[in-house]
Amino acid sequence: MYQISPMKSLKLTTAVLLMCFSIHSYAQQNDVDESKGKFKQENIFYGTSFNLGIANRSFNLGLNPEIGYSITKWLDAGVSLNINYFSQNASDYSNIRFRNFNYGAGSFLRVWPLNFLHFQIQPEYNWINSNQKNVLNGQTGTYNYNAGSLLVGVGYGTHNVGSQYSYVTLMIDVLQNINSPYRDQYNDPLPVFRAGIGWYLKPRRR
Repeated sequence: MYQISPMKSLKLTTAVLLMCFSIHSYAQQNDVDESKGKFKQENIFYGTSFNLGIANRSFNLGLNPEIGYSITKWLDAGVSLNINYFSQNASDYSNIRFRNFNYGAGSFLRVWPLNFLHFQIQPEYNWINSNQKNVLNGQTGTYNYNAGSLLVGVGYGTHNVGSQYSYVTLMIDVLQNINSPYRDQYNDPLPVFRAGIGWYLKPRRR
């Protein structure tokens, strides 16, 4: 099965960030507002999301603080941190039980074609500590590794630039890196649900 290396994952992350800046430049060039080209402090936002993933014999729970900037009324970009716990029980096809803890960071791009609907792309890079146990013979082992991932998905929420926002997003990891915290031991993608809320740094006066 084809896997994307950490270097290719890093290049993909860079490409996403460049796309963000390109869209930002385009938006500034086509903005008829008299504040064209100015950095707006009220467009800076911060918040956090909780992610939950449940599949056959597996469980995933995480916290994702984020900070970003509303480039336009329909486009947000930023960076986020990631703290995540993943467990996978043994099954008829595998005698290994997994208990993983990981942390990482990444960037995100959130597009709001409608005020209540958004699409999200989020490249991440994670460092994983994995405790594994063979439930038949009792042997255990601890392993440390890292992996890149690319979460993409769609969600529902509210988006009021200069005030606050909230959302619920369903995503999957589209990279085929078997070490990803968002794929199970068979390398199948785990659905990731993220519910987030945030506020703008300097709310606009009404």
